[in-house]
This record gives sequence, structure tokens and C-alpha cells, in this order.
Amino acid sequence: MSLFLLSFFLVYGSMHVYALLKARSALAFSPGTLLALLLLLGILLCAPIVTQLLSRHGYEGASRSIAYVGYLWMGFLFFLTCLNLSADLLRLPLWAMERGGIAVNARGVLAGRPAFLCIAGLAVALSAYAVAEACRIEVVRVRIVTDRLPASVPSLRIAQITDLHLGLIHRSSMARKVAAIVAREHPDLLVSSGDLVDGQLDGITALEEILREIPAPRGKIAVLGNHEYYGGIDRSIAFTRKSGFTLLRDEAVTIDNAVRIAGVDDPAGARFGRTDGPSEAVLLGDRPDGRFTILLKHRPQLDPATGGKFDLQLSGHTHNGQIFPFRLLTRLFFPLLAGDHPVPGGGILHVSRGTGTWGPPMRFLAPPEITVVDIERSIPVDS
Repeated sequence: MSLFLLSFFLVYGSMHVYALLKARSALAFSPGTLLALLLLLGILLCAPIVTQLLSRHGYEGASRSIAYVGYLWMGFLFFLTCLNLSADLLRLPLWAMERGGIAVNARGVLAGRPAFLCIAGLAVALSAYAVAEACRIEVVRVRIVTDRLPASVPSLRIAQITDLHLGLIHRSSMARKVAAIVAREHPDLLVSSGDLVDGQLDGITALEEILREIPAPRGKIAVLGNHEYYGGIDRSIAFTRKSGFTLLRDEAVTIDNAVRIAGVDDPAGARFGRTDGPSEAVLLGDRPDGRFTILLKHRPQLDPATGGKFDLQLSGHTHNGQIFPFRLLTRLFFPLLAGDHPVPGGGILHVSRGTGTWGPPMRFLAPPEITVVDIERSIPVDS
């Protein structure tokens, strides 16, 4: 954890320093104003840590208030940093030009007070839009026609939620919105592919009933993500089960003798003392004839040893970067960032953009989603 805190303060602190230097250069603060800004930025820098400490000691109301302010600031600062860096990149070729004339004037415009105020205003506008985008949950539809359903089950509708991150920020209103959208789709089966909860689980037991009441006649199945471990694995498991989900931890179940669902634990468990379960290949075994096989796995990574052993993998975790251009960094670690991807050996991997948010309650060019998968039995052609 100390390494995480060191990295956090190094990266996030650098963004604060950069923003302050840009503002000071453009606006020419007095010493008193500069001191006040240093104090304010120091408080905002520490807000995420203060949020966790207050929540841990039972000050939930204060923790939630600071979380909202601190995470909204984090999102705004990200936009402000990206926009200022873009302006600085535009200035670089101007420095290479001859001194004097148009190049000097253009450099001055990009570094002056009007430019900084325009950038700050644009960052505010983008932040407001990102908050609105995070509230508009889209239904993404996936249709699969297969000969691997028996005649007794001609079709199956599955709703996938993932990365809901119920905790300090997302509470009853988010749970009710998700429940209403899922209920309107009338799924046979509801699955959660991890990060149902966030790092803090205080005061969210009332959400169990909301999730439990979502109709899904063939059941609800979940796997763990990394944030279930961060929030406390025992409490996370209890919340998931009380919310009506059957939790698969390196296990498989069969629904109506027609669909087999395997679920694997998130690798974060290894850091919290969980011993390795069976490998994915062993868990999946040989893909049985006439039985559609689904793999629930929080992270969108493919195991080469499991090619051809499942028909559909449902994952999340990436949030599609959540706030562009952060997506460019996320893609370095998870190339299969969002959408449908063919699996070597047969099958499809669907990576959801996620239903909630982590950190800033914002999304930019990465709207949240609930996935609805319609699996339909193909009609045999008479020979």
C-alpha cells in the first residue's frame, strides 16, 4: 500500500503542481493568493485519502461529501491537465521557428491569460458533460445464433452488469436505475462480472433488497472483481449473496441442463491470501455437445489454453478508459478494451464498458452500459 500511496502522490501531486504553475504564469498571483491556493490544492490532493480514513472510522456523511468534491475535482483536473498539455504541444513547433514575428505572437497567445481562462472554461464544460454522460446508461445488445442450445431451450436472454462500484458515490438511486433498466429487458438470467461494490461498504445493506428484487427467473450469478477484495472480501461476498447472486469462485454451474456457466476469481485475490484454484482450462474441461458454455471473468484477458472451450466470455474492468484520453493508457494493459472480439478456437469475448464509475463520477466518450445478450437456437436445415 505504501508503494501505491507513493505513486498516487507522485502522479496526482504532479498534476496539481503543473496546474498551479500554468495558472500562476497566466494570472500573475499575489503572494497571498498563491499561499491560499497552495493550501486549497493541498487539501484537494489529500481528499481521496481523507475520504477513506473518515469512512473507516464511521464518519460516513463527511466521507461522502468529501468524496464527491474530491473526485469531481480529480476529473476536472484531468481535463485541465490534458488541455494544457495539448496547448504546450502546439507551442513546441513555434519555438523552433525564427524569433520574432508571428511565431512569438502565437506563443504568447497560447501562454497568456485569455488562453488559460478559455482552457479552464473548457475543462469545466467537459466535466459537466462527463457527469451527464455517466448518468446515461445505454443498453448494448449482443445476438448469438448457435446450434448449441437444446430444443427445450430455444432462446436465452442474459443481462450483464459489471463495475457498478456501489459504495460512497453510487448508492440507492444508481441501484434503482440499474434495476429498472434490467427489469424492462426481461432477462432469463442476470450476471455480474465483478466490482459490484467499491472500496467502502458501510451503509449499503439497503441496496441488497433493490438488487434482490430484480426479476431473473433462471437465476443470478456473479464473480468477484478486484474491488470486492479492496472493500473486504468477507463483507463483499456477504453483500453479493444477500443481493440474490450465486457466487462462482473457480466453479461452474449448469442452468436447465442447457447452459453451463463457469466463473473465475479475480487475480487480486492472490494479494489477499487466496490460494490458486483450478486453472481455467481445467475448470472448463471439454466443451460438451448441446450445451452453450459461458465464462464469467472480470478482466478481459484470454487464456490461450481455453480456446475452443467456451462459447461466450463476459468481462468488464476496463471502463473503456472511462474518461478519454485515459483510454489510450488503459489500452496498453488491456488491448481488448471494449466491445465484441473473436476468440481463437471459437467463441466471442464481450467486454462491457461498465455500468458505474470508479473515482470521478464522470465518463467521457465511454458511456456506461448494461449488456443484453440474446442467445438463439439455430433452426436445423433439413437434409
